[in-house]
Amino acid sequence: MKSKPCVILMDNGSHRAESTISLRRISQSLSQHINTEVHPVSLLHSTKVNPSELEGKKAEILEPFIKSKCEKGVDSFFIIPFFFGQSAALKDYLPERGKDIKSKWQKTEIKLAPTLVKIEDKNDYCVSNIISELVLEKIEEKNLKNPHVTLVDHGTPVKEVNQVRNHISQQLTEILNERVAQVKASSMERREGKEYEFNEPLLENLLGQNDFIQDVVLAMLFISPGRHAGTGGDIDKICQSAESKCSTLRTFKSKLFAMHPKVIDLLASRYKEGLESFPIV
Repeated sequence: MKSKPCVILMDNGSHRAESTISLRRISQSLSQHINTEVHPVSLLHSTKVNPSELEGKKAEILEPFIKSKCEKGVDSFFIIPFFFGQSAALKDYLPERGKDIKSKWQKTEIKLAPTLVKIEDKNDYCVSNIISELVLEKIEEKNLKNPHVTLVDHGTPVKEVNQVRNHISQQLTEILNERVAQVKASSMERREGKEYEFNEPLLENLLGQNDFIQDVVLAMLFISPGRHAGTGGDIDKICQSAESKCSTLRTFKSKLFAMHPKVIDLLASRYKEGLESFPIV
């Protein structure tokens, strides 16, 4: 008989403490919402954060966390991915690690809930509704009139992940409609080579050019603060550089996705949907 599933909220991980603190906050709220303990665990990276920045408690990353639970007799795991779409981490890395774990603990079962964006469901506006509210909050806060909006993500080598960016951008265009001048997708960075041109335009090439020369709101397609989206991170540096080159440009970042209270409801919904899923290993 399987043990009661160990429920994990898994993000990609970051070298910044703020990201782990955010994940812990969300996990605690989600635990209360679904009346089940939810463990905040990152896929990678977060163990590099000094525990002194995390109230003395070291961050957990997935493979060592699952192995430590297996050693204590836990054989059932349920992962809620705090990811917008099906990244290589979810499609390739996670199943590989799962098979490695199962080779030692044969009874182990790992289930995976759906990602935040269900691109195949054209009626699912959960993520874009949240991001649009964050954009409108920034517009109201700064009293902006008809600003241009760019939905900016990290950039990816995986075309399917880029399609999530474009999908959300199209939905934002519908939702924001006449309240903004335009919505255009962009990426923070990309790999070299023609095969990765689908990430274009890069944020640094969009800002200060064509229509994006006055008030621009960055709709942040980032989950939590890290070295890219956090204060003083890569996005801030790109904006500062663009503003120094274009005197009329003003940029305004929306709050990050995890800061919106409706995120808990969305994760709870994905949790319930995932209960019926088949194990990935």
